[in-house]
This record gives sequence, C-alpha cells and structure tokens, in this order.
Amino acid sequence: MTLETLDAPPKAKPSANKDWLRALEFTGRLDATPTRTLPMVIDELAVRFGDAPALLSDRETLSFVGLADRARCYARWALDLGLGRGDVVALLMPNRPEYMAIWLGLSRVGVTTALINTQLRGPSLAHSLNVAGARHIIVDAVLADGLAEIAADLGAETTVWAHGAALAGWRRIDQVADAYPPEALAAVGAPSVTLSDRALLIYTSGTTGLPKAANVSHHRLMSWSHWFAGLIDIQPTDRLYDCLPMCHSAGGVAAIGAALVGGASVVVAEKFSASRFWDDIARWDCTLFQYIGELCRYLLAAPTHPMEQAHSLRLCCGNGLSRDVWEAFQDRFAIPRILEFYAATEGNFSLYNVEGKPGAIGRLPSFLSHRFPAAIVRFDPDTGAPARDAAGFCMPCARGEPGEAIGRVSSAGAARFEGYTDAAASGAKLLRDVFIPGDAWVRTGDLMYTDEQGFWYFVDRLGDTFRWKGENVATAEVAAALRDFAGVREACVYGVEVPGASGKAGMAALVAEPDLDLAALRAHLVRRLPDYARPLLLRLVSTLEVTETFKPRKQALAAEGWDAARVADPLYVDDRASGRYVVLDEAVAAQIVSGDFRV
Repeated sequence: MTLETLDAPPKAKPSANKDWLRALEFTGRLDATPTRTLPMVIDELAVRFGDAPALLSDRETLSFVGLADRARCYARWALDLGLGRGDVVALLMPNRPEYMAIWLGLSRVGVTTALINTQLRGPSLAHSLNVAGARHIIVDAVLADGLAEIAADLGAETTVWAHGAALAGWRRIDQVADAYPPEALAAVGAPSVTLSDRALLIYTSGTTGLPKAANVSHHRLMSWSHWFAGLIDIQPTDRLYDCLPMCHSAGGVAAIGAALVGGASVVVAEKFSASRFWDDIARWDCTLFQYIGELCRYLLAAPTHPMEQAHSLRLCCGNGLSRDVWEAFQDRFAIPRILEFYAATEGNFSLYNVEGKPGAIGRLPSFLSHRFPAAIVRFDPDTGAPARDAAGFCMPCARGEPGEAIGRVSSAGAARFEGYTDAAASGAKLLRDVFIPGDAWVRTGDLMYTDEQGFWYFVDRLGDTFRWKGENVATAEVAAALRDFAGVREACVYGVEVPGASGKAGMAALVAEPDLDLAALRAHLVRRLPDYARPLLLRLVSTLEVTETFKPRKQALAAEGWDAARVADPLYVDDRASGRYVVLDEAVAAQIVSGDFRV
C-alpha cells in the first residue's frame, strides 16, 4: 500500500486555536441545562431573530418565528394522538424547510423521528420502516407510489399520513397541522424532554446487510450543531447552502443545526445539481456550503461556469474531499477556506482539519484527547478484526502504518456510544479488552493512518461495504437483490476503482443461467435498489470460489477488477445514458479510463 509522503506541518494559522476554543465554549455548557434541547433553542432564536429567514428554498421559506411555530403545530398533532417518549414516526420526504419543522416538533414532545432515505425502494424501504417500529409514517406525495408498493409489508397498526396531496385514502398531515394554533406548549401539558432522550433514528449501512437505524439523542443534536457553529464561527450574516440529503446527519443536522444556532440562514436545495450549483450560490448570496467529496469532484469536472468565482463564499465544510481534488477545487473556485472533518452517525469520535491541510481528515490536539479518545490499531484481514498480541490485546499502529480507527467508549460526553435499534448490531460494533481488561471501543470499519504531525488520513472502508457517490453501499444488500432475479444463481459484490471517480464503484460477479436477460436484470435492480447501490460493472463467471465458511473470495475478484487483459469472463458495464448493460470491450474500457463514459 502506498501512503502519502509524510511532510512538514503547514504554517500555523492564527484562527485555528480560536476555532477550537470557540467550539469548546459553545459545547461546554450544554450539560448544565439537561432540558434545553434543540427545539427549545429554536424557540429562543425565534424570540431573538423574529422574522429573519431561517430556512429558505424555491418551494417555501420559514423565518425563525415561522419555524418555531410550525414545529409546535406538529408537536400538538403528536400530543393529540397520544404520542410521546418511545414512540416513532417515520418521515419520508425530499429536502425542504418543512422537513426540519416536522422532526423538531415531534422531538419537542419526546417522539423519535426516523429519517428515511428517499432513494430506498422495495425490501430496503420496508426494512427501514419496520426496524424503526414506526406507528405513523409521513410521506410526501411525490414518494407515495414507492410506499404504496410495499404497504403490504408494513405492520397492520401502521398509519400513513400524506403530505402535499390526499392519496390512497391517507389523511393530509400538512392540512391537519395547519389547524393547530402555534402557541406555547406549556398550556397543553407537553412533557419535559431531556438531552439523554432519543430524538432521531438516522440510517447507516454499517458494515454488512440492510440499513441499520442508529440512535441519535438530543445530546448529540446539540453537540453536533453547537460544535460546528463554533468551528465555523457562524454569524447571523451568514447564509449556508445545503444540497445534501436531509435524511443524513451531515446535511440534515450538522449543517442546518450549526447555521441556525448561530442565527444564520440556510438555503435548502432539494438535491445537488452541478449545472445549477453556482447559480444558486450567487442567487442566494451564500457565504458557506456543505459538501461531500463527490460533490466537489463533480463540480471540478463540469464545464466552466460564469458564476463559479462570482460569489461571497468564505468557507465550505464537509467530508470525503481527497487530496487530488482539494487543491484544484479550492484554486479553480476561489474558496477561501475548506474545513474537512471525519465523523459517523453512530460513531463516538470525530476529527477536524481546522488547519486546512489538503488530504487530511483532521487531527486530535492534545487538549481534545480526553473528549475524543481515539486510536488506530493493526487489522488482520484474515479474521476481519483488529489483530491481537500474545497477551490478547490490540496493537497500536505506528505513524504511517494503516489500521482500523477505533474510539474509546465513555458513559458520558461526546465519547458515549448510543448504538442501533438492533442490540446485536450494537454489540458487534464494540471491541472489548482492547488495551486493558474491561475497556470498550467502537469500531469504525475504516482504515486510516497518521503522519508525523498527528494528521489523520482515510485509506479505505473495511469489511463488506464501499463508498460510492457519497453513500455507503452494503454488498450483502446488493447481492440479495441480484440473487432474487430468476436468472441469477449466485452473486458476489465488491467495490472496484474507476479512474476519475472517488470511492469505489460496485461490481458483481454472477453465476447465471445461459439465457440471462440483462435488460430485465437491470430493470429489476432499478426497482429494487437506489441508484448509487446498483452495480456499475458485471462479470459473468462459471463458478465462485468460496472460503471454508462458504463466503465468496472477494479479494481476488476485486484485484482483477474489470481489466479485460486479466479477466477472460464476459464483462458488462451499465451505460446510464442508454439505460442498458453494454459489453465492456477495449473501446469502452478506453472511454472509462479517459472519462468519456459517464459513471
């Protein structure tokens, strides 16, 4: 494995220590008032900022007062239904200001909102709803068809509420909410909610299988929003552009929450568009935006835009920006500052590249080591777990040596582990007796290393997931969808590198019937899987080699990849332009390498 050359530390930036101290100040007082949750903060902000815009979009705008009022309407709806602590309402809705008003209102009275990925279809969607144990589902009208398809797989006691139109006999939740007065909730006996209560379920693919629902407490919401507000130095004059999915923690909580608690406005775009991005940034006069690495890569690959430097941006914040994109992206688009970070929804430590060192995901200053205790330990690919020494303990990696990143569990503070709704999945995430008997650490499933200056670098995902188009893809889910097609006998799914694209693209080795209908297979996968999870490449094999535990041997397949010089089996690639699988011959391979073939 080739690692980045260890270089000298960058020149010290005077603002770095101020940023750290500001973030510590913003979060240091949170535990002193355990009943002050994010919905309560929004009420305070409504008094302070009044009719100033909080959430803006082409569809609707909510001022700080409007957001607080709308949230209280949904809180009253929940109270009238007898919902409270422990109850779950699932939210299936595209990005829009109303999205946040709904979950803020529900969490205000103790209800947990499960944020459902709008790209899910079929069994994946049904699974996500069922593991949440949702008594009620709120679905936007544009997504109602997908929900109707799996209605038979939902619990008999589940009630569906439509938003935006009356469909399939479902009542319109937005009209019901309109009828409630937005006054303070004290008069109707709203329960007290604390920081330790669960506020959200946010889904992550984890390391294997279908999506897992991660528990997110009010404490984490307050920590995420105030920590980023401090690091970014949010001001009421700021305006943040957010085109990331609001069902994820970065786009739906960290970005929006940070801006709002600082009194700034958030422009909510329904989805990312490379062609509209700079027009939106200029039109809304944004000073900040939230990114994922793939977003930056798409913008860098796009044609020159007349507005790409005609902006008022002072900073962008996000994760997954690789070094090969970083400097070119910052130079071309005149971005004054990039704040890269590393975190996971269910994780218990995070990293921040406050200094702006290209390629690094962050570092842990000595004064934060107690807040985010983390380590990198040697990994054993044969066992799929960290290696142990003769005494049975894990072995820390040396500088420059890649290993699995882990975070020590604490019963309080930022290092707590809240786990998933599935107790077994939560247990599997923990690593015990790591350095001393009885200690417990959370596995990230990510391979990392550190340099001599203490900066951390991401290398790859471990286990049975890979990252593509900003999403974690669980290979078990994709393989299951492939095997459910009549013409496929066996399937092995893995990630492979594609020139010019960050992350890894999905590739599937299939043992199939001689008359496999590739067009029908693709149509099946379109119905079954979100776009980012569908395999880009197919390899038809006569048999799959398996381990002694009957698991496919993926490493050799992944190493051979889609190189026709090494692979004698038939190869196909998903041509998104024509909507079909085409033979991957030398001419098509050359187009992929040159970037002329859209992936």
